[in-house]
Amino acid sequence: MAKIIDGRKIAQELNESLSLEVENFRGKNGGTPKLAVVMVGEDPASLFYVKMISQMGKKVSIEVEKYSLPEETSERELLELIDNLNRDRKISGIIVQVPLPPHINQEKVQEAVSPFKDVDCFNPINMGRLALGKPEFLPCTPYAVYELMKREDIKVEGKHTVIVGRSNIVGKPMALILLQKEPYANATLTICHSRTSNLAYYTCQGDVLIVAVGIPEIIKKDMVKEGAVVIDVGTNEVEGKLVGDVDYEGVRDKVSAITPVPGGVGPITNLMLMKNTLKAAEKLVMVNEQ
Repeated sequence: MAKIIDGRKIAQELNESLSLEVENFRGKNGGTPKLAVVMVGEDPASLFYVKMISQMGKKVSIEVEKYSLPEETSERELLELIDNLNRDRKISGIIVQVPLPPHINQEKVQEAVSPFKDVDCFNPINMGRLALGKPEFLPCTPYAVYELMKREDIKVEGKHTVIVGRSNIVGKPMALILLQKEPYANATLTICHSRTSNLAYYTCQGDVLIVAVGIPEIIKKDMVKEGAVVIDVGTNEVEGKLVGDVDYEGVRDKVSAITPVPGGVGPITNLMLMKNTLKAAEKLVMVNEQ
């Protein structure tokens, strides 16, 4: 019988430890880490995500300051706001919620966020540092997977780890994290995606299978190795129900451990954003003291 990895339990443990770290920061520095969340327009998914970030901030005593801009906001106006936030010493971290309206260049905006406040790790400088093995921050969702693996003592060193998905948000940075010469990394990797021919040939070889391709229940029982660890990062709505990229009911009796959807990686992700914000705040204090 597979072990069901309880992301909510891990999130609760992280919540408690991070709250203590923030409390220690406030006691030592007399200030509160502050995250600026910038949103242009009223995309429903973005509104929900920002609400969840605000709730998480309250739980760990990190201030979340929202900047809600109208859909017609120009690219220049948005870049001016980001510049002001970059200069504001009270702001520890900045995230710009995507998608942005079509008239705004998303890459240009992500490049404008200071690498020292880029707690989403979308700035090319931070992605480059990750690729070189010297990360400033880890992208939040892959960071959540990495933290989950550490907490569950899932060791990938030397093991064949298969990642299904190549997005800049999950797949690519996940691979870069697991290639690091660090504990719970040093994996031997294969990266697949939605265009991979004979996907099952590769996924069946994975001692650890991480799936983040955005296709509901694409991974079936005959596509996983007996006794593998399966980490499902997918979140898809099908007929009003949230399901992952893995056929959970079909797969779970074949593997040694698996994350459910919901209740797996998801609850941990926003905590990693808060952890990055605290780290940014600590670095900002060091810079201001110099």
